[in-house]
This record gives sequence, C-alpha cells and structure tokens, in this order.
Amino acid sequence: MNTLLGLLLLLAPAAYAIRMLQFRRAWTLAPNLYQASAAPLVSAPNKLPVTANEFGTRGETSPQLSVLIAARNEAHTLPLLLADLQRQCLAASKFEVVVVDDHSTDDTATIVSEAVPHSPFALRLLRLQDLSGPLRTGKKAALQEAIATARAPWVVCTDADCRVSPDWLLAYHAAHDAGAHFVSGPVFLTGQGILAELQGLELAGLVASGAAGILLGAPTMCNGANLSYRRTSFAAVNGFSGNTHVASGDDEFLLHKLHAAYPSGIRFLKHEQAVVRTAAQPTVRQLLRQRVRWASKWQHYRAAAPRRLAVLVLAANVALAAGVLALPWQPGLGLWTVAAWVVKLGADVVFLTPVLRFFNRLRWLLWVPVLQLAYGPYALLVGVAGLGGGYEWKGRRVKGGK
Repeated sequence: MNTLLGLLLLLAPAAYAIRMLQFRRAWTLAPNLYQASAAPLVSAPNKLPVTANEFGTRGETSPQLSVLIAARNEAHTLPLLLADLQRQCLAASKFEVVVVDDHSTDDTATIVSEAVPHSPFALRLLRLQDLSGPLRTGKKAALQEAIATARAPWVVCTDADCRVSPDWLLAYHAAHDAGAHFVSGPVFLTGQGILAELQGLELAGLVASGAAGILLGAPTMCNGANLSYRRTSFAAVNGFSGNTHVASGDDEFLLHKLHAAYPSGIRFLKHEQAVVRTAAQPTVRQLLRQRVRWASKWQHYRAAAPRRLAVLVLAANVALAAGVLALPWQPGLGLWTVAAWVVKLGADVVFLTPVLRFFNRLRWLLWVPVLQLAYGPYALLVGVAGLGGGYEWKGRRVKGGK
C-alpha cells in the first residue's frame, strides 16, 4: 500500500522534473537573435537634441521602432528611463517614443512635456483624460492609444519604472526578422535583501519558463515590461479585443492570440543587452498586491499551454505538501516524501542554473529550498485572491473583471 501511495506521490514531481529538463534544454539552445546585421544602424549614444521634435519632421524616413510607455504616477522613475533611451546606440532617427499618462496625480506628464524640446529622438506625450473612446483608464487603454499614433512597423513596450541598456533597441531591431510577429525579452528584478532576492529568483524562473515555452512552440507567459510586436499583427488579431474587461494581461493575452494566428512567428530575445531591469517590491504587502494583479488574469486564459503548465506546477507542489501532511498517519511514506522533495528541488536547481548564470546570479540557487517552503501558502493566498479579480495598484482600486 505504501509503495502505491509513494509512487502516486512521486508522479507529479517526476512529470514536473521532465518538463524542467525540457525547459533547460530549450533555454540553453536558444538562438542568438542579436545579429551583426544591425551594425549599420549603430550610432554614438544619442546625447544632442535635434532641431525639431514633432512627429513627421525628423527626416524623410519614418522610424523603424516605436517605444510605447504607459505611465501612472512615475515622476520619480520615468526620468531615468528617458535618460536610458537618450543613450541608445540605435540611431535616434530610427525610433520614436510615445508616453501615455494614465491619469497621474504627480508630475509625470510635466516631466515628459519638459523633456520633449530637448529629446534627441521623437518624443510625444498623450494623456488619457484628453482622449475619447471606450477605454479610458489602465495600461491596455494607454497602449491602445499609443499604437494608434505610432508610426513605426514595430512597437517595443516597456514600463515607466524600468531601466534599459544602451543596446536594448539595437537588439530588438536585429530580432525583427521577416517571419517574426512577436518578440519577448528577459526581465530582471533588482534590489537588496532576502525579499528582493526571493522575488528575483521567482521572476527568473517565470521569465525562463516563458522563454522555454516560446522556444518549444507552446507559449505560456511573457512580461509586458519587455516585449515587441508588429502593429499590423496587433491589428490583425484585433488587439486587446476579447479581454478588455480584464485590467491585467496586456502581454500574455496578446501573446496567445498572436501565437494562434502566427504559430511560427513568436520569438524570445535571449541576450544580455535585451534585459530590462526593474526594482523588486519593497514590502510583502506590495508584493502580494502585484502578484494578485498578475493572478487575476489566469482564470481568463483560453490557450491550453499555460493551463497545462499551471496544473503541472500545482500538482507538484501539492504532492510535496501532501507527503509531509500524511507522515503522522503514514510514516512509511517518509522516504517517498524525501524522494519527492529531492526530485522537485533537484529539477528546479537543474533548470535554474543556466538561467541564473545568464543573469549573473548563481548564488540565488541557495534560496531555492527557502522559496519552495514559502511557495505553498504564498501561491495559495495569491491564487485565491486572484480569483476575485480585484486588487489595488498605484492608488487605483480595480474591481473583479474590470
């Protein structure tokens, strides 16, 4: 009897381990999309302003990339991102930047307005409160308005609280091959202390899992802080239509729709210059708010791949907890329980080792057991809260399904 129960206990962790080995292989063999073909587009870092900053007055040719930034109450962080964009090695004439202010209550809009005359690239500010239409608040509304005014064939999205390297846009330009429709990039969390490093470890696993899914032809997740897609492809799948009632998910819903329409057109840009950095949440309360926001979209997924992965991860974690809880009544399961934990943690370490090497954070492997112990109650709390669909974010209360 104990043997049968033990095998059942090992089943989900073993299946999880197999999937993690597949993910590791996909991550390790990911192609380098950052090619030398972008060299003619390289310029010295963009430091000097040009004579005009109105769209359409920057030369005879249109930009090749439109950087879209949805901003709400980011007066402290947005100047850093704008400074990073001024240091891009991609020629200033090759890209434009559209910042959409989502009803900020601080000086976000003023900062952008004052930066416009001095910007070396075409820079424009849109304000949602000045625009008409059914979508008036939220990131999807902001991005939709930005896409409507963008002039480039490709848009590149990041968040106003992010930092980018000088070669960020050059890396994306090189990744935009003829068959590509959507390109996802890596995101890295910065910060000091145990909480920040645990968040960084978790996000590194999510980023790499999303990358592996894309590389295996079964996309599950991506991060809206670092992605790019064709404007024509966005229009072809009707953009955010079908999920506008869900405040979150401007990234993954679009990924799933574009994969359904263009199965071979999804890419992952694995290159250190493509990494976008953003700060970890400083407190547990803010972390839970962010994760509930992420979790609020899970129940609305229609694609099979993210559902299958979610079930597999849940089953593996439930098996570990069930083994521990059953020990007082089934002490014979002790070795089976230990084996389940070894298989699950071993799979995580094997998968995360090349990922953390890419991010230059191999020491975070020491936190894998700690994150596993915390993950059960943490995931349960976030998952249940996410089912309601309501959360608070940046001073705005979002109701379930809104």
